[in-house]
Amino acid sequence: MADMPIQHGSSSDDGLPELSTVWLRVFLEVSRHGSFTVAARVLGWTQSAVSRQISSLEAALGGAPLFDRLPRGVRLTEAGRVLVPRAEAVAESLHEAVRELTALREVAGGRVRFGAFATADAALVPHALAAFRDRHPGVLVSREEGLTPRLLERLTSGHLDLAIVSTTGQAPLDAYELHHLLDESLYVAVPAGHPLAGQGPIQLVQLADADWISGSARPEGTLLDAALRQGFRPRIAHVVAEWTAKEGYVAAGLGVALVPSLAAGAVRSDVELVPVLDEGAPARAVYAATVRGRAVSVAGAAFLGVLVEEAGRITSSVAPVA
Repeated sequence: MADMPIQHGSSSDDGLPELSTVWLRVFLEVSRHGSFTVAARVLGWTQSAVSRQISSLEAALGGAPLFDRLPRGVRLTEAGRVLVPRAEAVAESLHEAVRELTALREVAGGRVRFGAFATADAALVPHALAAFRDRHPGVLVSREEGLTPRLLERLTSGHLDLAIVSTTGQAPLDAYELHHLLDESLYVAVPAGHPLAGQGPIQLVQLADADWISGSARPEGTLLDAALRQGFRPRIAHVVAEWTAKEGYVAAGLGVALVPSLAAGAVRSDVELVPVLDEGAPARAVYAATVRGRAVSVAGAAFLGVLVEEAGRITSSVAPVA
């Protein structure tokens, strides 16, 4: 049997003794079995090592004996009986901490807090959430929706573990670790029966005289930056924030709207999508952002992996715009 070294206690700032968890463990074994010898056998120590641990605990508690030493075994004193439930609570708390930490390592527990811009919620986020829930049902997941600049603020402040963001709006991304998810092409949503409906890829300049429906009164920092790059300033006739409302305006013939590929699968039946000619760089890139230098939890890393997988499936299922 191993001879356990004596654990030395100390005093906390308030003058109370700081007790070794080893002392408490030994104390509980002795109290359960009523014997130093049996406790030593259970612990794999020598009887003298167990006796020294109990003596150290008694000394730290002011010298009051915790056990009456009997001819055969030991019996708890009044002080020992007072200590038992406290020691059991400490032991249970430590065991619970070990269980929780083990669950975190095995992605059987913990939490993931993430944010996403609205278009990502159309396909990428729900598919990723469903896949992640199936694999890791014990992880608590919370989600926020917002524009990329706001999501980055929440990420930096520690309110989010990761954020699904895009390059639309040209938000500064240098301070973040970027995990590329996918590149998006663009479509123009037109009402059924529009002259361009059913045609192949078009250049946006073909719609330079059209009325546009956008989420902002200015094209800068929106998907309509693509029109500025093609040399014309789109005439924004209606400012509409929600995608479903934009489609309603398009269906009513009040204008046309740009739709990124992530939202293409959710377009209503009385609206048709015309692909926009991709001349070089994609319209925008989508990333999962984390704070550079800040550790990502095991659960967060697992969720990031699922996002990458689902983004790959979406990319492979959407035909690129030529």
